[in-house]
Amino acid sequence: MSEAASTRTLVALLPSLAPLLHEWLPRQRWFAGKGRPVTGFSLVSATELLPLDGPGSGLLHLLVRVQQPGGGAQASNDCYQLLLGVRETLPPYLAPALIGRPAEGPLAGRTVYEGLHDPRLAELILERLRTPGSLGPLRFDRFDRGPAIPGGLAGRPLDVEQSNSSLVYGDAYILKLFRRVHPGPNPDLELPLALARAGCDRVPAPVAWYESTTPEPYTLGVLQPFLRGSQDGWLLALDSLAGGRSFTDEARALGRVTAEVHAALASELPTVMVRRPQTEQLAAAMSERLDAAAQAVPALRPYVPRLRAAFDALAAPGRGGDGWRAQRVHGDLHLGQTLRGAGSAGGHWSVIDFEGEPARPLTERRRPQPPVRDVAGMLRSFDYAARTHRPWNPSWAERCRTAYCEGYAEVSGADPRTEPELLRAYETDKAVYEVVYEARNRPDWLPVPMAAIDRLAALT
Repeated sequence: MSEAASTRTLVALLPSLAPLLHEWLPRQRWFAGKGRPVTGFSLVSATELLPLDGPGSGLLHLLVRVQQPGGGAQASNDCYQLLLGVRETLPPYLAPALIGRPAEGPLAGRTVYEGLHDPRLAELILERLRTPGSLGPLRFDRFDRGPAIPGGLAGRPLDVEQSNSSLVYGDAYILKLFRRVHPGPNPDLELPLALARAGCDRVPAPVAWYESTTPEPYTLGVLQPFLRGSQDGWLLALDSLAGGRSFTDEARALGRVTAEVHAALASELPTVMVRRPQTEQLAAAMSERLDAAAQAVPALRPYVPRLRAAFDALAAPGRGGDGWRAQRVHGDLHLGQTLRGAGSAGGHWSVIDFEGEPARPLTERRRPQPPVRDVAGMLRSFDYAARTHRPWNPSWAERCRTAYCEGYAEVSGADPRTEPELLRAYETDKAVYEVVYEARNRPDWLPVPMAAIDRLAALT
């Protein structure tokens, strides 16, 4: 089994791991199917990154489909990327990474664990990325304009993300490994590559990446420079609120950065006009999400007629022949997706995490959209920050919203507020999404989006 695991081993591998995965997978933060039973697994591919029959530890790369029943949209057959370390015995420092010991099959009696926590295996992944090429169904590639990647960098897990996993190498690089993967190009590689080729320095340029080529193409991991010492935009905003300081300069800078990123994406990737049929479809989809949200969260129901008016207003210009320019956008822009570089108070702002909303289908995340979608996401983020402060500070959020739009206009030449129907529709759609999310996951936070719902409904 020098490259890909043998057919004979593949047949026996997953059944022997299934009892362990039944217990381990639902406990992982990045597992999307929490709350629903797992009824089965199917193996998409298995590759030995480090031989399992060699001395010491082995590293097994798996793509596994997880079957979960449910009515309608609740049923899923999601594909997950797993990197499993295999040892005879586990040293004490790796005890928290333990998955279990298969009772039968090719790994019977050996110890299986989360490979990303093993520094030796983490370094092996970086070595694969340093040298482009293929290993079974996996292909490793590098950015043609990027610098050489030094070897021997120690890797450590970054314990902050939820939908993916990350390894930091020597404070120089960060490797994001996508856990729930979808066929086709992942925007978190596709868009930063386009921005790098456009010369935009607001996004860390991909250095290397790896993909699965068969049976379907999946983007599996992206290596980028690690912005050591950078400060998270969300935490900076909260610090500003706690200290009673203005955040308008930072908000204005973020508006300019957003416009720079949008301009670079429009220069590298196709743009389209959203006209009557597309606009009506967009408004209809927003209305459908509103109806579904009102069924799930009763507190939303009194607002439905006035909120739907925002979506009707969005469709009205399309019926008259007008439309809006659409392009590739970030798709999930908020304060937590921004970093301010170390140094002066002004700093250099960067934008990260171009994957979009992971819960949405990949085809939707890759679809051109009006740039105001990103603007609406950031405006909602200012509201969220303001609501964390006691007492609530809505004037702080309003000043930030104004400064952000002004900064955007300074670069783009167009203030997002000059298209109120479009901005209101996207902000309303985002707030409706937030209401459902908070009701399901953080009920104590439900007043945050509900305050926005009240404000947006009053605009009718």
